[in-house]
Amino acid sequence: MSDAPLYQHPSEVARDHPGKAAIIMADSGATVDYATLVAQANRVGHLFEKAGVKEGETVAFLLGNSTRYPELIWGAKDSGIRYVCISTHLNPDDAAYIVRDSGAKLLVADHGLKDLSQLVVERLENKPVLYMLGGSTCDFADLDAILPTFPGHRIAGARRRGPSMLYSSGTTGRPKGVKTILPDAPPEEPPQRFAMLRAQYGLGDDSVFLNPGPFYHAAPNRFMMSVLRAGGTIVAFEKFAPEPVLRAIQDYRVTHGFFVPTMFGRMSALPDDIRCQVDTGSLRHAIHAAAPCSIALKRRMIEWWGPVIDELYAGTEAFGHSFINSAEWLDHPGSVGRPAANCRIKIVDEQGRALAPGQVGRIMMSNGLRISYHDDAAKSDLLYDDDGFASLGDIGYLDEAGFLYLTDRESHMIIVGGVNIYPQEVENILIEHELIEDVAVIGVPDEDMGEQVRAVVQLRAGIGRQPGMEQEIIQFCRNRLSLYKCPKSVDFMEQLPRSPMGKLLKRELRQRYWADRAHMI
Repeated sequence: MSDAPLYQHPSEVARDHPGKAAIIMADSGATVDYATLVAQANRVGHLFEKAGVKEGETVAFLLGNSTRYPELIWGAKDSGIRYVCISTHLNPDDAAYIVRDSGAKLLVADHGLKDLSQLVVERLENKPVLYMLGGSTCDFADLDAILPTFPGHRIAGARRRGPSMLYSSGTTGRPKGVKTILPDAPPEEPPQRFAMLRAQYGLGDDSVFLNPGPFYHAAPNRFMMSVLRAGGTIVAFEKFAPEPVLRAIQDYRVTHGFFVPTMFGRMSALPDDIRCQVDTGSLRHAIHAAAPCSIALKRRMIEWWGPVIDELYAGTEAFGHSFINSAEWLDHPGSVGRPAANCRIKIVDEQGRALAPGQVGRIMMSNGLRISYHDDAAKSDLLYDDDGFASLGDIGYLDEAGFLYLTDRESHMIIVGGVNIYPQEVENILIEHELIEDVAVIGVPDEDMGEQVRAVVQLRAGIGRQPGMEQEIIQFCRNRLSLYKCPKSVDFMEQLPRSPMGKLLKRELRQRYWADRAHMI
């Protein structure tokens, strides 16, 4: 980090370095400097005020990645307004549900998503104020035409910092809005997450942060906002593509980046003549999260990029974090690290009793942050135990040194004749098979045992299904795991369903096999 002041808000950077690039869209070249970012955010704040959105109320964004996204977020954050970022991959019903459930008073949509946006609005009984970037439709006013009419200075009067209300993806039912209280702090005072990430990764005004994921997702969003508070530069893409993202590391002398394992896999699969051309020596921290990373893939990345691969374990709820760097991971392969300085982790059984190191149970975390699920008091009341610990619904264990290991999510557990089987343990074995590119292990209906274990496999590029391949894969697993854990059958798919952030959509897979059943259990 440089000797410059430790910035905590973009306005401070704009004061000292107005022409410094705040965000660059590498695929289009569009760039916004700090002076423009701050002025535009101020105009957005005036727009929200004119539209009647009050402090503590909510606005929603349905947008693709662009330089405009952080302008809107800072406009809300500087005005004491909650902001909801909606996935562009939702269907109209689900997107409309989030707008409705969040109580959004105003919705900003992207002209590139005008068809989806119009369908969303048609499903709303009480329509919010509607604006659109990049054009307009019959229901949406043209924000690009209106915004320049507002002043570029901050709204007068003290405001509290507007928090995000991001929706957890969830594994059953509708997603839930993760809601924190409106803090008694000004926008210039960052949340506690900022100090943690700055200390862990050395975020500063010399940081160049590669952000190829969707801005609506919690991790890319929160990292982006932290880097902009610190005075660094964001290098982003409208959509991930392995070769351009890899080349951006060299072209922009990237120091930090956030990735998901799928991105690692696709970049490492590029031809050697492309991979070897790119200088990745500027990287200090290549952070990955959001989905499990296989041991083999992580080893390949460390061998390729060096000991700069860092893992973060957390969730949208943000009530706990763990970190692990490359050196620690090489000594504890498969671990997701030890808790952050302000976080405690414990493992409990089904009765909530603490378990000893090495015993598998529910992972519980606490960092003092209290959140609730928007308009779901029942679920919120069940979130924390008597000691203030909460769970993301993951299963795992701590080793003697305090390193955390994940074995599965509770919702993915397979129960065969009353015996619990954790699919990730089986997936970690199968992904090492030389023919397999991606794999999901799920429970499918079994009239006798309730469920049986099935592997759904995506073969490597150029490899076709051959006779005997199913038994070969089953035997590969049996040679390494107890027989009862291994798949009884194997299905093959051209592409396993994954979200834009690389999460395996197991519910979507399971529905193929449980479609004629009332319950997927």
